[in-house]
Amino acid sequence: MQVDKDTLQKIAQLARLEIQPGEEESLKATLSSVLTWMEQLNELDTSGIEPLTHMSVEVNAFRPDVAKQTLTTEQGLLNAPKRDEQFFRVPKVLE
Repeated sequence: MQVDKDTLQKIAQLARLEIQPGEEESLKATLSSVLTWMEQLNELDTSGIEPLTHMSVEVNAFRPDVAKQTLTTEQGLLNAPKRDEQFFRVPKVLE
């Protein structure tokens, strides 16, 4: 498939690309070769092949999401440089 200058400019606009005048010819040739290769894929018989939803058949082994107390407040604040009862004290960042 041949790509003309107008098509290249439209693709560049959609992709928010700035094409320099010296790059147009090489980009047209590259894009034409990619589209020609993609047209070859249309020649394949895929009538008996199921569409893929995932590239892998692997299944994640998720652990159950169970809430539990892992640290006490005292343990969490143990190494805090500044603290106020049960909270971390941090420098003020907003005026």
